[in-house]
This record gives sequence, C-alpha cells and structure tokens, in this order.
Amino acid sequence: MNIHQLEYILAVDQFKSFSKAADYCHVTQATLSAMVKKLEEQLDIVIFDRKANPIVTTENGREILLHAQQVVAHSRALLNSSKSINSKLEGKIKVGVIPTIANSLMAIILKPLMQKYPALDFEIYEQTTNHLKNSLREGKLDIGILSTPIASVDLETQLLYKEDLVLYGHPKTTEGPIKMADLKQQRIFLLQEGHCLRDQIIQLCELKKHQYFPPNLRFEANTFDTLLNLVDDFNGMTLLPKLYLEHLSEQRKGQLFALSDGNLEREVSLCFYRPYAKWNIINRLAADISQLVSEKPSLF
Repeated sequence: MNIHQLEYILAVDQFKSFSKAADYCHVTQATLSAMVKKLEEQLDIVIFDRKANPIVTTENGREILLHAQQVVAHSRALLNSSKSINSKLEGKIKVGVIPTIANSLMAIILKPLMQKYPALDFEIYEQTTNHLKNSLREGKLDIGILSTPIASVDLETQLLYKEDLVLYGHPKTTEGPIKMADLKQQRIFLLQEGHCLRDQIIQLCELKKHQYFPPNLRFEANTFDTLLNLVDDFNGMTLLPKLYLEHLSEQRKGQLFALSDGNLEREVSLCFYRPYAKWNIINRLAADISQLVSEKPSLF
C-alpha cells in the first residue's frame, strides 16, 4: 500500500470513472486500474462496483475512503511542512574561516547572507586550517571555509569557487614578460609556515624553501599587509588572492603582474564533518556564496 494508491481510489470516487481518474492522476488507465485492484486485494475489500455505470463506491469502500482522505491529507501537510522548513533557515550556524580567505571573502558575503536569512544567527571564527579541521570533528564548528584539497578523508568538501593568485612586487630583470618558469629565479616572499596558501604556492611554483632575508633577520609574516611591506622594503615578489586586490592602494595596484603563459589559482571550498552536517544550511549557503563571489567585478 502506498500514497499513490490512496490518491487513485479518491480520484475514482470523485469522477466515478477509471479513465477520468487516470487522466486526473496523470497515469494510464491500465496502471491506475491495476493499482486499485492490488489495493483491494491487500485490504480484502471490494471498494468499487465496476459493473455499475457510472462506477459506484461500495459501503465498505466508503469507509476505506474516509481513512484514505485522512492519510492523504496528512501526507500533503507533511510535504508542505518540509517545503516550509527548507525555505526558511533559522537557528545558529558556526562558521570557521582561514585568515587568508576571511580577510576578503567576509566583506563580500556576510552582510548579504545576514539580510537574506534574518532568522539565522552567524558565529564566525578565524582559524588556521588544522585548528578548523579539528573544530569540525569535535562539533565546535558546523562548517569551514578553507583552501582545498585537504589531506583529510573524514571531512567532506564542496567547491565554492576558484580564485586566481596574482603576482605583486618588484621582479628581477627578465627577458620579456614573466613566465611560469621564471618564478623559480624570483625572490618570492611567503606567509609563515602553517598557512596552507604558503604550501600551495611552493607546490604550484615549484619553489624551494630558501631564505630571502638578510642573514641577521628572521621574519614570520602572518598577514598579506606584512608581506606587502616586506616585499616593498626588500624588493622581490609575493602572490595575492584576487579577491584581496581591492584592499591595495592605486600605487600598489601598479605593481601587479600577470604570467604570460598561464595562471595560478587556488580552490576555496566549504568543508564539513558528515556526522554533524546541517545539510539544508550547507547546500543553501554554498550556492549563495558561489553566486556572490561570481558577481564580484574583477579588479585585475
């Protein structure tokens, strides 16, 4: 027995015709007739007198129809309730974001999301990648926003967008435009160890972890602002996420460079731990964030 069978017998009772009921239910008459007959066999009750014209509902059938009306009504109410729940996001959502994404992404997405979902309370935390992943596993965060791929088989990710990495600084003299292979000969300043963006740039550019500072200086840069100042003071170059470029002064925007033979990019993804996953919120926010970033005008 299923809901469709109950809807079929209600339609037959309404139209007093198997053919009209089939048209109303958008199935063939043969399908509807077979499903009604199967229900009668399951209940061991004759619901309709097929010999009468128009079709007549039997006395026992009328009692069955009363129950069928209640079940179908409850089924439709449940469906409408689920649609209402899915269309409204409410409660609390705890979001972790790595610093190299938070400094530009939050300004793009936070206000629009708060305006779209006024019943949803946002708690935002800046955390390093490793801290963020542990917080997801412990249930301290609902979702994370970080750079992928990540070497964690127990965490799931959903791609939000891909972001170009743009060169900034004072390149050494090269013959013609800067090529990918030239980066190995450039002085590239990076964030301190522990930032996933540092490791990604080393891998993408096939760099060696060599020292660029004077022998009597060690400086662990933790922000893009610090990196920019170091590049300007000691010359050399660094790589910046494209969404960060609007933070630059007009003078610094003049120090941006593009590769002549390709581009570098990173993936930014939403991350979650399946046992604690809030699926409806995850899917809605992922779609909204991707849309908001795609609408952002390009500055380079």
